[in-house]
Amino acid sequence: MIRHLKTALRADTRAETDLAVRRTVEETLAKIGAGGDGAVRALSKQFDGWEPANFRLSLSEIEAALSKVSQRDLEDIGFAQEQVRNFARHQRATIHDLEVETMPGVILGHRNIPVNSVGCYVPGGKYPMVASAHMSVVTAKVAGVARVIASAPPFMGAPHPAIVAAMHLAGADEIYVLGGMQAVGAMALGTETIAPVDMLVGPGNAYVAEAKRQLYGRVGIDLFAGPTETMIIADDSAEAEICATDLLGQAEHGPTSPCVLLTNSEPLARATIAEVDRLLKILPTAGIAAQSWADFGEVIVCDTIDEMVAEADRIASEHVQVMTRDPDYFLEHMTNYGALFLGARTNVAFGDKVIGTNHTLPTRGAARYTGGLWVGKFLKTCTYQRVTTDEASARVGEVCSRLCMLEGFVGHAEQANVRVRRYGGRNVAYGAAAE
Repeated sequence: MIRHLKTALRADTRAETDLAVRRTVEETLAKIGAGGDGAVRALSKQFDGWEPANFRLSLSEIEAALSKVSQRDLEDIGFAQEQVRNFARHQRATIHDLEVETMPGVILGHRNIPVNSVGCYVPGGKYPMVASAHMSVVTAKVAGVARVIASAPPFMGAPHPAIVAAMHLAGADEIYVLGGMQAVGAMALGTETIAPVDMLVGPGNAYVAEAKRQLYGRVGIDLFAGPTETMIIADDSAEAEICATDLLGQAEHGPTSPCVLLTNSEPLARATIAEVDRLLKILPTAGIAAQSWADFGEVIVCDTIDEMVAEADRIASEHVQVMTRDPDYFLEHMTNYGALFLGARTNVAFGDKVIGTNHTLPTRGAARYTGGLWVGKFLKTCTYQRVTTDEASARVGEVCSRLCMLEGFVGHAEQANVRVRRYGGRNVAYGAAAE
């Protein structure tokens, strides 16, 4: 039996918030589409108090930003980027072009072609999300994307030096200091000074996520993203202090970040709730984390391991941390998650910042049908075909002609029939199916 010791905010309350965001984003994107640079500048001034002569940083401005970052921080950024780069390269090595002769004279294949241009959004208004530059820019460059532009909002009235450093070291071709909806809209729609991109990637607040959703189709996106989510799956071998720490470590992302404890131990569940209350008295980011825990925190107790697997798959959380006696059981049996963190020695922060897996992951149940950002997201798998013999063209043409006529597509059938006449030596009348 599955029972809740703590439940989250009602879904209809969330829906009301989503509707207000949607309307604001629609209006903002319309302004950018109609007004270009002027609209972007006005929006940047309105939301960030930021209106420089040029939103794109020059090389000298980039060098000035790098000079403000300590050597230790530059080394740490470099270390993190090398982990992301290394894993992305290994992922890229698993993706192969294909060419195969499927029947005599018929050759089919596909090529994995990088997207030509990508816009990477790096959040930085509340927290300077340096790691997001690694996850998007580095991965796109490993995939072979020719033009990668990156944008982040100003931080305390200026470009954030560490974010700029991370973008530059990751290989960004253009760096902009521009935040929120206006950044996403400018990169996707283009302006007089910003050439549009083919794809948008990177996390952001609710307005950025909604802007990406509305722009999808005009450009590609990595995935539909909502607030950060975390789930901890634990049994009585886990420690309540670690469970509580890892829940609040993600709850501090924002006041709407879901954090769930799923366990088959009611004593652990109650001890974790008590630990959360204790930690919220001393956590510097408790103002945000407490609201997230109050409104979006859940504690769910199951009777069996199989119930835990089923409930975890139903929720399909972005981050799933497994602290049980046999974490590999969940690796083998779970199907819906953004990323798994197996055992107490690892945690979501490792994945978010440095270990090498990508931190841009599906939320709001999207893990049911997609994984997160990875090198393959920047590749288009495009097919081709080649027919090398007269016999193959005529043979395929005969079947194709009949299938086209079955559907009523006479013009399609004639495409096949002309090949049957040309390469098969058979006189098939126009509009008739080849026998």
